[in-house]
Amino acid sequence: MVAIIEKREIRDFDWLTTVLAIAIASFGVWQIHNALPTESYWTKQIFGLVVALIAFAIVAVSDYRRIIDAAPIIYVVGLVLLFLVLTPFGVEVNGQRAWVRLPLVGQFQPSEFAKIPTILMLAKYFGARKGGALQIREVMIGALIMAGPLGLIMLEPDIGQAITYIPIFAAVLFLSAIKYVIAGLLAVVVLVPTAWYVGVKSGKIKRYQQERVNVVLDPDSADPRGFGYHTVQSMITVGKGGLSGIRGETETSQSVLKFLPEPQTDFIFAVTAENTGFIGCVSLLLAYALLLSRLVAGAREVSDRQGMLVIMSIATAMTFQIFMNIGMTLGFLPVIGVPLPLMSAGLSAILSTFIAIGFVVSVRMRRFVN
Repeated sequence: MVAIIEKREIRDFDWLTTVLAIAIASFGVWQIHNALPTESYWTKQIFGLVVALIAFAIVAVSDYRRIIDAAPIIYVVGLVLLFLVLTPFGVEVNGQRAWVRLPLVGQFQPSEFAKIPTILMLAKYFGARKGGALQIREVMIGALIMAGPLGLIMLEPDIGQAITYIPIFAAVLFLSAIKYVIAGLLAVVVLVPTAWYVGVKSGKIKRYQQERVNVVLDPDSADPRGFGYHTVQSMITVGKGGLSGIRGETETSQSVLKFLPEPQTDFIFAVTAENTGFIGCVSLLLAYALLLSRLVAGAREVSDRQGMLVIMSIATAMTFQIFMNIGMTLGFLPVIGVPLPLMSAGLSAILSTFIAIGFVVSVRMRRFVN
């Protein structure tokens, strides 16, 4: 029987999703090299990709139901890692304290990893429901599950990462009770402008944060050498790519010449546009669309509600991050430091993304197993 199950699992392994993820990540390594060819970011990314693939394989061959059963323990571990950022173990990078350095492990960003425990915990709680109308008490408990990591991330503070958690909760609520999502959207319409006004008046929203939003709302008045520098340089870099890119002419590259800030992380899509042009960007977006469609298709095939919630939460989070990162690059969203999944440099980001995709593959592999 074990041999039969193993053969079935191998047969049902989602090779297309796996190949798509590896292809996008490999394309990302190439663009990181194009961004800063004389620095070691791209070699570190190759190492990160190898580690991520090992983690992906371990999660993919594991029974996701057993992992979801252990979600409370994994969730607590995620909270502990986030708390360590606020202790002497925390490391400040570029003026932001969002990393942890531990013996043997090295430096990593807990807010990237904590998404997975949060998704698992929400899936375990809402997936265990037997049906019927969702009660307000259940919504409040789900909000408390989300409030744990969100509160710790806001204490860092890392607004960019905190925002990426919200779609996860929205997806779970939408799949559990759409009326609460509609009520939430109406609340956001009212509360966001109110929070902005209060934050500006009280000084909680810093001047540079205000200016990053103003760059989007009124780009003509933005100082191209000040707060508008990132957005302006990103748009120039995108425009230089034209139809097919600069084709290796690194002596004119915005990123190589250090005009484009953080080209290997926040603005990797701008580097892609510069080096591969419109054709390369459209190809990348098509690859993302195919990958996300595979995730959604997998969720539709799964009879287990918890597995479905895990897949849809991951798909929603990835979609939101892609939208936010490309929006920053093209200048219609403020720069808040959201990485582009599978493309941006960083061990934490690529590792957590492949672990998430490993869960998707694990769920799909066992969709016919009782």
